[in-house]
Amino acid sequence: MARMTAARAAVEILKREGVSNAFGVPGAAINPFYAALKASGGIDHTLARHVEGASHMAEGYTRTHAGNIGVCIGTSGPAGTDMITGLYSAIGDSIPILCITGQAPTAVIHKEDFQAVDIASIAKPVTKMAVTVLEAAQVPGVFQQAFHLMRSGRPGPVLIDLPIDVQLTEIEFDPETYEPLQVYKPAATRAQIEKAIGLLNASERPLIVAGGGVINADAAELLVEFAELTGTPVVPTLMGWGLLPDDHELNAGMVGLQTSHRYGNATFLESDFVLGIGNRWANRHTGKLDVYTAGRKFVHVDVEPTQIGKIFAPDYGIASDAKAALELFVEVAKELKAAGKLPDRSGWAASAQERKATLQRRTHFDDIPIKPQRVYEEMNKAFGPETRYVSTIGLSQIAGAQMLHVFKPRHWINCGQAGPLGWTIPAALGVAKADPEAQVVALSGDYDFQFMIEELAVGAQHRIPYVHVLVNNSYLGLIRQAQRAFEIDFQVNLEFENVNSPELGIYGVDHVKVAEGLGCKAIRVTDPSELGAALEQAKKLAQEYRVPVVVEAILERVTNISMSTTNDISNVVEFEEIATEPGHSPTSIRTLKV
Repeated sequence: MARMTAARAAVEILKREGVSNAFGVPGAAINPFYAALKASGGIDHTLARHVEGASHMAEGYTRTHAGNIGVCIGTSGPAGTDMITGLYSAIGDSIPILCITGQAPTAVIHKEDFQAVDIASIAKPVTKMAVTVLEAAQVPGVFQQAFHLMRSGRPGPVLIDLPIDVQLTEIEFDPETYEPLQVYKPAATRAQIEKAIGLLNASERPLIVAGGGVINADAAELLVEFAELTGTPVVPTLMGWGLLPDDHELNAGMVGLQTSHRYGNATFLESDFVLGIGNRWANRHTGKLDVYTAGRKFVHVDVEPTQIGKIFAPDYGIASDAKAALELFVEVAKELKAAGKLPDRSGWAASAQERKATLQRRTHFDDIPIKPQRVYEEMNKAFGPETRYVSTIGLSQIAGAQMLHVFKPRHWINCGQAGPLGWTIPAALGVAKADPEAQVVALSGDYDFQFMIEELAVGAQHRIPYVHVLVNNSYLGLIRQAQRAFEIDFQVNLEFENVNSPELGIYGVDHVKVAEGLGCKAIRVTDPSELGAALEQAKKLAQEYRVPVVVEAILERVTNISMSTTNDISNVVEFEEIATEPGHSPTSIRTLKV
């Protein structure tokens, strides 16, 4: 039997569980693990500037490819507490990441030792498992269980806390015979699927609401096949966006209070049946439940049994992994189609596309300062269907979801439930690390950008190129818009006259200088006619210098983006002009029909 330190055993298990990349910041209490990481080889490590940044890099890495599990590493005390936001983000979106922290020696953990904190207790509410390992011989079993839990049922994050003496203790461990535990996922039965399809077939205007669980299960192709077999229009949630192309004839658009399409909400309100797969009925998707549920029946398929009925009681629920369920949905639908027992949905599907061609928002404006809608129009022109977009929260993300186009799963990588500011830069670095050949494009407002701006240096140091579109109105735009209900505009304005950059006027922070100071390239645009050329130049610079490239668009200070002010998807306010002629929305999926 091989003898090695517990830290070395942990590293060997990471490799045998498929880990090839890690993100982190070393420190005294985790140095034995880093020593094992170096001695073992085989895992590429990216040094973050902030440990929260490392956790978001791990998230971006996981979200990019099916089967990926991002790993983030930090020392004791504040390193673990810094990663709590990343763990919260991951648990909210069902994303498996492994957080490994160092800890004070076991004998002094509870003696107020330097940087000794009960991180396992702090992390428990936002993980599937959080544990401080007190016996070195338990390290292999704990890591084995961690990967089993992260992959089983509803995916999610795990934190393992390793006291320094535990890391250094030698144990007996044979890496060559190590085997991952079998993953558990609930699977629907044939009888359950037949009942669900029976309810669908009995309806006249059905929809499929497909969430991030379909993407997590790597089941997007099955979802599209089932939709095509039954002729049922599909509403992707924000986390499911891209599981079928935006230009697909059965894509009905997104529904919700904010990240939604006019045509998506209109089609949903005409429906009489909804099959939800891998979605959690998030409140910004549903709004008021009485409006959302009125006049329609629901079937809910979810990998987590306790999720069914959590928000509202469906007419029928199935606890199942999305892929397992969709395999049966496709099988049964094929049999019914061969027997001529599937209703003709062509008229209903055509009506959804008719709405798509008539209910559009305007994107083409020539105003200076730039209106944000024009930025997304130019992004649609500059970036093709292979682009992986990364964004988190704010008016920039909401408008982006309303106006950008996504054509493939995992090509809209978004922090859905937690929405932490600062997420975008490190997450984009994780995405670009996971897919080095991809065109990765991040989207931020100025406040999100400033939260973790130091992580740009990680991209410069490690040569991780991507393009970051920064829309700058020098405001906390989403909060300012929300404050309208209170008739205030208070503590949300970021403007000031920068004594070092007077040419900015009141826009304050010189993001170009900061980005350049961190080793990146940056372009500032003030005229909408120059946006397209700037985006093309950014792509070239990213490839030439292999660093992040920022394109900053100086926006008008105030733009109110379409959203409901009454928590009602039937009452979304269009604050700006809507499209009334084709030239108003030249990059829309369907040419505007007037």
